[in-house]
Amino acid sequence: MSTATTTTATDKPQPRKPVRQKLSLPVVLLIVAGALVLVSVVRLITGADDITSVGQVSGALELAIPIGLAGLGGLWAERAGVVNIGLEGMMILGTWLGAWAGYQWGPWVGVLFGILGGAIGGLLHAVITVTFGVNHIVSGVAINILAVGATRYLSNFTFLESSGSARKSPSIDPITQITVPGLSDAMKTLNGKHWFLVSDLAGLVGGVVTELSLLTVVALLLIPVTWWVLWRTAFGLRLRSCGENPVAAESLGVNVYRYKYLAVIISGGFAGLGGVFLAEVASNLYQEGQTGNRGYIGLAAMIFGNWMPGGLAMGAGLFGYTDSLNLRSGGTNVHALLLFLVAVLALVALWQLYRKKYLAAAIGAAFSALLLVWYSLTKEVPSQFVTAAPYIATLLVLALSAQRLRAPKAVGLPYHKGGG
Repeated sequence: MSTATTTTATDKPQPRKPVRQKLSLPVVLLIVAGALVLVSVVRLITGADDITSVGQVSGALELAIPIGLAGLGGLWAERAGVVNIGLEGMMILGTWLGAWAGYQWGPWVGVLFGILGGAIGGLLHAVITVTFGVNHIVSGVAINILAVGATRYLSNFTFLESSGSARKSPSIDPITQITVPGLSDAMKTLNGKHWFLVSDLAGLVGGVVTELSLLTVVALLLIPVTWWVLWRTAFGLRLRSCGENPVAAESLGVNVYRYKYLAVIISGGFAGLGGVFLAEVASNLYQEGQTGNRGYIGLAAMIFGNWMPGGLAMGAGLFGYTDSLNLRSGGTNVHALLLFLVAVLALVALWQLYRKKYLAAAIGAAFSALLLVWYSLTKEVPSQFVTAAPYIATLLVLALSAQRLRAPKAVGLPYHKGGG
């Protein structure tokens, strides 16, 4: 006698959860190319030729580097499972120590001391969170407060006794800058023609080959180096396993404490390097409040980049560009970019309509219409809005990219050796 399998109401197949496809490199490049074409169209319509000029791109790169370095610091820590809200404080320590050593013994010694200052902050964060199990957010906020107070106190009897003051250091010798001969002049010439797309591409290339600090080159190289170490080496695999499943990593012989300590100390070193970049490249001295919350923006760039170096670099570039608008006739440039936002939101609305998400499409269309009205009725954006542009961009980017984010599974969770 054969037995037949029967199905009941409880045996109905469960619906599968939709799996979000990752953006492949060709798709990302296509999006970037489309954005560049759209910017070129906006430039031709508005006549705001400065939005893709060599000077604008060069300034954006200079402002993006410290944000990107802070983001790399956050990436190292969070890939090992430790939330590093203290990046801002570690940047402050790097800025102060880098300036203090830089004006005495030269800029490159200042770079080493800046990295050391950030690493000390990272070590303190690791001791508090990894060893004593304190909440990561609480520890990071405490380090930020401690860094502000410590540097303010130290400035009173170091810079004040020299040619500086209680709020700023003496001038520091600049780090060597390089310009690619021939290519830089050619790109400036092409950019000055204001041709469709060609001049915009020339502005991008010219901005990265003109008056480029050697420290900028080092910082740019750290992005592929981080990718290679974390995704192509056994060390990186073990470190990332501590952020995904530390109990499983421990069962395979990984010293989770050691990797968490190393990751957070390296994280602080990156943030400190970003801080010393502000003191020695973006300017030639230390000033109180110099970091300007770039540690937090770097953390936002890391989240926007989905905890990946390439995405982080794109986020840092976006935030650096919006920040650079303050330096070069910002009101006019931002007013022109309102038209760019109108087009982007209209495209987003059409895409959501295609996906039959009618509410999201209606919201995108409404905001697009409001920005179009704003653009039509004004000739320049108020300076207050220009100043807030980096922070507004941070909120908008995080809101639009939130659906595709995937943090390491164990990030921020307490871990105790043998607790599995």
